[in-house]
Amino acid sequence: MEGSEEEELLNLTLSVDAGGERRKKGRARDDDTNSLVFPMKSSEGYEGKIFRLLQMRELMLREDHRRKGVVEDGNNGLPLIHLLLSTATSIDERNYCATLENLIELYQTVSLIGDSVQRVVAYFADGLAARLLTRKSPFYDMVMEEPTSEEEFLAFTDLYRVSPYYQFAHFTANQAILEAYEEEEERNNKALHVIDFDVSYGFQWPSLIQSLSEKATSGNRISLRITGFGNNLKELQETEARLVSFSKGFSNQLVFEFQGLLRSSSRLVNLRRKKNETLAVNLVSYLNTLSSFMNVSDTLGLVHSLGPSIVVLVKQEGSRSLKTFLSRFTESLHYFAAMFDSLDDCLPLESTERLRIEKKLLGKEIKSMLNYDMDGVDCPKYERMETWKTRMENHGFVGRKISSKCVIQAKLLLKMRTHYYPLQFEEEGGSGGFRVSERDEGTVISLGWQNRFLLTVSAWQPI
Repeated sequence: MEGSEEEELLNLTLSVDAGGERRKKGRARDDDTNSLVFPMKSSEGYEGKIFRLLQMRELMLREDHRRKGVVEDGNNGLPLIHLLLSTATSIDERNYCATLENLIELYQTVSLIGDSVQRVVAYFADGLAARLLTRKSPFYDMVMEEPTSEEEFLAFTDLYRVSPYYQFAHFTANQAILEAYEEEEERNNKALHVIDFDVSYGFQWPSLIQSLSEKATSGNRISLRITGFGNNLKELQETEARLVSFSKGFSNQLVFEFQGLLRSSSRLVNLRRKKNETLAVNLVSYLNTLSSFMNVSDTLGLVHSLGPSIVVLVKQEGSRSLKTFLSRFTESLHYFAAMFDSLDDCLPLESTERLRIEKKLLGKEIKSMLNYDMDGVDCPKYERMETWKTRMENHGFVGRKISSKCVIQAKLLLKMRTHYYPLQFEEEGGSGGFRVSERDEGTVISLGWQNRFLLTVSAWQPI
């Protein structure tokens, strides 16, 4: 492992130092916790160590349930990060005995209900354990346990409700789309058509429906059509039902239509369009899901061919598409350490909603990120702002300036959605809490936690 990668790991100050300063002191594990620590028997065979690993993981899960609300003092973060780094290095070097010993030690220390460092390390330990076991192991699926669609939806709803993470992305994107519509209002026949490449649960669109409804009058009927791509028919039908029901709560001067398309079988070849309508393409986190740069290039080429008035791009920031496993591991740890730490601002440690968010959403993504290459599949493409800016420009797009209204709205949203600790804006200095940053001469706006950018919103139009 290169020295720079190790240095990055050991500088996770946002979770180890800053996070520890504001956590409650004086709470420790029960005295009987030491009884969980058993020395590794030198005569123990490899299969015996695997069994022991799974046993310690199961004990960790049971202890978390029994000791709900009991957490470690926040000062143990740095040794945990050192041990996790050592484990990732040993598995990359195929030193599986050292990996087993380190993982067993990690499972004796981490907790799904501890401080944010313990919690995030627990899921990274699971990801490394799955990598050690490989997909051929009968225990692999147990470690990589997938949430049901209902569990994932509930966790997504929790995160949407308590954190500014998704709301920042959706409200900022919607404001940019609304402004593009208003620019063309004299010639677009009062028609807005949004193509959403990943409509998911449709949580983005109620705020846009409401904004357009407030503009619509008897003499100014507005048509909004959303063409949304999804992975399964049931989810698309439920999304349509929610959005149609929501739109009926407003004046009938807004004509709303939703068309759900299965991504696997639908194409945009014969896209129905109204004359002169404002066409907006929504790429909220969609490009991150694509497994190869060829797919990204094909998608951007298709979007350009549609001639949209605006393309809204929202991306998680990072370099988790790096070639080496350790580089991907390091970048992922930085990102998710910030995500887990930011939840301190949204929910108390003992919250059941927080556990659900971490287990069913963030934990799942962590474990998947560490194991994408197990079957020779490329990992999703997470890139820094400078990289995808060049990518967009190379595909014939030019950036649109983010309006001051978008920035003000984003800052007000964060002010409403932060509960426990002071909100920080870039211009105020400091590095604590959530912050909003205008970047690249005002063409980009980012949501950050301390010194880490989490999400970045930008708007584009074809040249």
